[in-house]
Amino acid sequence: METKAVEEFERERSRLFGLAYRMLGSAHEAEDVVHDAFLRWDGALRADVVSPPAWLTKVVTNLCLNRLSSARVLRERYVGPWLPEPIMTADGALGPLDTAEQRDSVSLALLVLLEQLTPTERAVFVLREAFAYGHREIAEILDLSEANCRQLHRRAHQRVGAREPRFEPDPARRFELVQRFLAAAQEGDLQGLESLLAEDVASWADGGGHASMARRPILGRDRVARYLTGGFTKLPPGALTLELAEVNGAAAAVFRLDGVVAGVVVPEVVDDRVVTLCIPANPAKLTFLAKQLSQT
Repeated sequence: METKAVEEFERERSRLFGLAYRMLGSAHEAEDVVHDAFLRWDGALRADVVSPPAWLTKVVTNLCLNRLSSARVLRERYVGPWLPEPIMTADGALGPLDTAEQRDSVSLALLVLLEQLTPTERAVFVLREAFAYGHREIAEILDLSEANCRQLHRRAHQRVGAREPRFEPDPARRFELVQRFLAAAQEGDLQGLESLLAEDVASWADGGGHASMARRPILGRDRVARYLTGGFTKLPPGALTLELAEVNGAAAAVFRLDGVVAGVVVPEVVDDRVVTLCIPANPAKLTFLAKQLSQT
């Protein structure tokens, strides 16, 4: 491949990975999609490519649509709750996350909600909400009419539900809240922990049948507090270490057991209260994050 063509692709690689990840909720699948797109780019006739970014966006979107169709069957067989693969985002792995809206576009909570959408609805939603494509551009990417894309976008919004703008503390405040939350859980401080939880808080843990985690969501302040403190107290002394990190745009903590990355605790905080807790712990979903940690 010509050097210029390689350079054109590399300029788009990060954006294409961010698009594929938002579509699939999987880092390793997003990497596979970007690789497949590169192979297609290598075989493309340059004279047929008017705009490399548009051409590559269309290829990646369609590759993701193909994967989403088959992924739905696999997720129906999944053991316990399904959560997306966590990604450390402070280094820009998913693009700029300077605003609350940008962080929300990669939050684990939103990506879980996007699982309710059909593949085409998800494509329209992601292209519109996360990448600000116009309906006409989306129609060209998906080979649909503009009117159809508008309808799909409205339907996606209705199915996902309205997400109200959240109070966003500064980064230092966000991490301080997570530190307090984790300290209370580790110390078995039920009263302190409950003071940081919303009354209707929900905890979702994804072990995929390979890690000892709750296979159903834990609902309510009292149950979640007892679940967390109980989980920490069961661990052998000295086995657990925690490392604060920005994961999917949120202040979070990566936990290791005997030095091995074993999961991530990702609280969604609204008005200084944890409203949702996501705990990805399936070893197969931690390889990308573990690789990121090894490079820091």
